[in-house]
Formats: sequence, structure tokens, C-alpha cells
Amino acid sequence: MVLDAKRDKAERFLMPAAKALRKVDPNVISLMALILAFLTGISAYYSYEHWRLLLPSTSVLVITSGYLDAVDGKVARISGKANKRGDFIDHVFDRYADIFMIGGVALSGWCDIHLGILALLGVLMTSYMGTQAQALGIGRMYGGLLGRADRIVLMFFVPMLQLSFTAITGDMTFSLLGSEISIFELMMAWFAVIGNITAVQRALYTWRALGGR
Repeated sequence: MVLDAKRDKAERFLMPAAKALRKVDPNVISLMALILAFLTGISAYYSYEHWRLLLPSTSVLVITSGYLDAVDGKVARISGKANKRGDFIDHVFDRYADIFMIGGVALSGWCDIHLGILALLGVLMTSYMGTQAQALGIGRMYGGLLGRADRIVLMFFVPMLQLSFTAITGDMTFSLLGSEISIFELMMAWFAVIGNITAVQRALYTWRALGGR
């Protein structure tokens, strides 16, 4: 999954909202996205006990947060308010959003805490390598197997898949290789493994791009 490579094609889905929100301070939009990310984490955390209500709300919250996060930069450019402070705020809020959303799942009854920690590590290191490349003058890096857009899409669909599975079978988990796991844990395992692979990919690309600098 490399949805971040399709960023240009996503413009047509983002620009109508960006134009409609052009009079709104882009930092306010970033803050709204962060608040929704926090609510996503809360919803995910409590969804194990209240899955019929909170699994759908988790999906709605995460996709709305992700959409607003994608729109804020467009609004900044359209309104002529794009600046380094706004970019800095956006990066900081994105990392907190990742912690809230992944952390909510990691601490919930859906996921083994050790797997959750590895997933959070993979997500944060992927993002760190992308921004570190920018800090070193190479440019913001979105490449690799697991970008932020991929994570948002997965976190939208997985709660709905878990909801469908639990509603149909009455079970929270299923048996795989002798272990009982949830669909959420499959997602977190993907984040843990592919996230760290993506971080290494970006690190190697940055290392080569730096050359003898």
C-alpha cells in the first residue's frame, strides 16, 4: 500500500473542501483534526466493550480526522497563509494524532500491548524518517510501503471488518497458527512489521541522497 504516492490524484477530492474552508484559519483545521484523532483513540479504546456503537464511530472519526489533516495544507496555500510555523504545527499535531489513534487500539482489549508498542514504534519511526529527510535538506519523504494515508485507510476499514466479523460470528477473535487474534491485531502487526521496514527504506534513501555531505 503506497497511497501517499497518489497524493496528486487526491487533489480533486480535497480542493472542493479546501475552497469552502478558505476563510478558516488552517491551524484551526489542524487542531480540529487533532481533536478528532484524540476522540478516535478514545472510541477505539472503549470499543471492545461497546463494539456495536463505537466501532462504526471509530471509522467515522478516523476518516474525518485524516481528511481534515489532508485539507489544512491546501487551505493554507489557497488563502496565502502557508508558512513554516503552520508546517511545524501540522507535523507536531500529526505525531500526536498517530499516538492517540494507534495508542487507543494498543491499550484496548482488541490488542496485545506488546504488539501495540511495536506498531506505535513502526508508525513513529516511519514519520520521523520522513521529516528528518526534510530537516537535512532532501525534502519531505512520503515513499515506502506504509505512509500516513495507508494507515488512515486501514484504520477506517479495520473497525468495520471487526464489527462485521463479531456481529456474524459472535467472537472477538479467530484462530491463526494456534493463536487467538483479532482483526485489529492483524492491522497492528502490519504496522509493526511494514512500518519499521518503511522506516529503514527511508533511512537508506536519505543516506544515499546525502552522499558525502
